[in-house]
Amino acid sequence: MRLPGVVKLIKLFNELALMYYLYRHLPQCAGVDRMGIREQLYDRLAGGGRISVDEALTLWHEAPPEELSYVADLLRRKLHPGNRVGWMIDRNVNITNICFSQCRFCNFCRSAKSDEAYVTTDEEYDSKIEELLALGGDQLLLQGGMNPALGLDFYTSLFRRLRSRWPGVKLHALGPPEVAWLARAEKMSYRDVLVALHDAGLDSLPGAGAEILSDRVRKLISPVKATVAEWLGVMREAHRLNLPTSATMMFGHAETVQERIEHLDMLRKLQDVRPAGHYGFITFIPWPFMDRGTRLAEKDGIRSHVTAAEYLKLIALSRMMLDNIPNIQASILTVGKETAMMSLHCGANDLGSVMIEENVVSAAGDPFRVNPETMKEIIREAGFTPVRRDQRYQAVGSRQ
Repeated sequence: MRLPGVVKLIKLFNELALMYYLYRHLPQCAGVDRMGIREQLYDRLAGGGRISVDEALTLWHEAPPEELSYVADLLRRKLHPGNRVGWMIDRNVNITNICFSQCRFCNFCRSAKSDEAYVTTDEEYDSKIEELLALGGDQLLLQGGMNPALGLDFYTSLFRRLRSRWPGVKLHALGPPEVAWLARAEKMSYRDVLVALHDAGLDSLPGAGAEILSDRVRKLISPVKATVAEWLGVMREAHRLNLPTSATMMFGHAETVQERIEHLDMLRKLQDVRPAGHYGFITFIPWPFMDRGTRLAEKDGIRSHVTAAEYLKLIALSRMMLDNIPNIQASILTVGKETAMMSLHCGANDLGSVMIEENVVSAAGDPFRVNPETMKEIIREAGFTPVRRDQRYQAVGSRQ
């Protein structure tokens, strides 16, 4: 007879906890000397200390997965007492699919001359927002290509119209690459572009376009997109303006494990210098590279190589490294139900959005789709209490 998911998960993690206990307490275990080094790192984390990039690499390469999941779960429980897991309802609307960047991992973008090129119309926004509101959501994730024909005036006019027409809808929009490009095109500072967008209605800034924060990697997969310094520079200004932001990572392509860990370290350092009392990065969201039909896979031979175990390991190390970013979101859209459930026992405390519409990831893979009821069922099946929240990770309340 097939066991319910939560029973299987509890059974598995009981086994993992036992294995970890044996590692800690049986001196005859193989590798006890290395375990002593890892124990010191875990004790430091439990006491509120930090691990370095080199120490995180040691854990990545040497620590058993049950060990990492156990410690990351303890840190998650310390940061988020109780048994609550967040989720939300929003809608992704792509402003345009025209993009000069033409990143090698992206199947979504088109040239301006393509028969498939578009810029979303006012009527289409209204129709999509009406559907969003009917389904109980109140946030738009507005992203798309970097279209040379669309300047800052286009975006501020769009945001003002949406804010006037739909005053209750939150705009989680654009990202550092778009802001950096607009600043360059308009000969303005990042700060001035962000102020103009915020004054027009921007509520928060997604962490889009981070990919891997390594210029070596970016030259291979997205040579025209924002550099590491530009991505971090835009986020630094957003934090100074107290705009809530998210941080992301797309991994499993051309990067090394060290570059993944250095990516986490850069986020942690930037979060450290945000002004006191400001939001900074509210969450960190990693997801594996989806390779179907991409030039990176078809022409460069770089395929996605992230296993479920590797994804869970990254979630755990993220929770250990990012002590100053409160939330870790698992990408249920890209990893599916079972891995997302497991991630909640490895340091993650959120499953993200039901994502009423999504086109970018879908163009390079088969995303896992959920509706609100399914999302809540998945969280309960994993042994947690679902809590619907907004972009600032505050519980929605009676609408839940």
